[in-house]
Amino acid sequence: MNLYLAPMEDVTDPAFRLLCKRYGADRVYTEFVNADALVRDIASTTRKLTIRDEERPVAIQIYGREPEAMADAARIVETAKPDFIDINFGCPVKKVAGKGAGAGLLKDVPKMLEIAKSVVNAVQTPVTAKTRLGWDENSLYLDDGTPFIVDLAERLQDVGIQELAIHGRTRSQMYRGEADWTLIGEVKNSPRIHIPIIGNGDVCTPERAKECFERYGVDAIMIGRATFGAPWLFAEMKGLPAPRTMAEKVAVLKEHVLASIAWCGKDERKGIIHSRRHFAASPVFKGLADFKQTRIALLRADTLDEVFAIMDQIVEQWGN
Repeated sequence: MNLYLAPMEDVTDPAFRLLCKRYGADRVYTEFVNADALVRDIASTTRKLTIRDEERPVAIQIYGREPEAMADAARIVETAKPDFIDINFGCPVKKVAGKGAGAGLLKDVPKMLEIAKSVVNAVQTPVTAKTRLGWDENSLYLDDGTPFIVDLAERLQDVGIQELAIHGRTRSQMYRGEADWTLIGEVKNSPRIHIPIIGNGDVCTPERAKECFERYGVDAIMIGRATFGAPWLFAEMKGLPAPRTMAEKVAVLKEHVLASIAWCGKDERKGIIHSRRHFAASPVFKGLADFKQTRIALLRADTLDEVFAIMDQIVEQWGN
């Protein structure tokens, strides 16, 4: 069972990637890297190229809308020695897709293919890609009835993409509704496809992971938002040792806070703020009775002493 940590902005930094790796992630991806900013040598962007041997295999993901800039960025990325260079053809947010990058390229397949070919030809590192089913529900099928994503996958394979991850929604859906894995399965079952196909979208439990592997035949599953505040999810899906009690899980969250502070240059407040989305989304704190005020306090705390004291209080009051 191959399970990958999805690339996520402000989430998949080295601190979180290493935790996910410890708990069984077979591959991790960096936050997505803006090609133009990388070429301009913007410090906050080049910092995202930081990878560590203990997290390998690791992919660095880049996005942009111009073939030449993407090729230049890929050459820079290659100097960081990732195991894969991944191209983002799937980000649906307006500031990316609205500018013709990420999922915006689903409206301009020739340009998407040109970018893919430019990156493949620029580097020796294997190049992979991540995309969505299409732009909207009206673009899911070609005139001859062929699923858009099947045709796209074959064409990306033809220009040298060595693996393809597919999120089971259109760009227009963003993250609404349920991910549709049937079209992902059709890509995997296409007789022309010989590259690995990675499925992504709404895989949040061991049962669902098992079902997706068995029903759709994908080579790997990429997990994103379900890992927030739960890096041990990979271990649970694989039946590996994982924290079970609230105390054990909170200890992992504390470790993540400390690692985030270290990643943020030992800036305590910045590291805590960087960790808050994990507190907010963690399943550890879901469904606790009369938890609202404690949750607010946890998300407002900006010193390590405060955060750890509140976490200790939670374990004492609600722990099992």
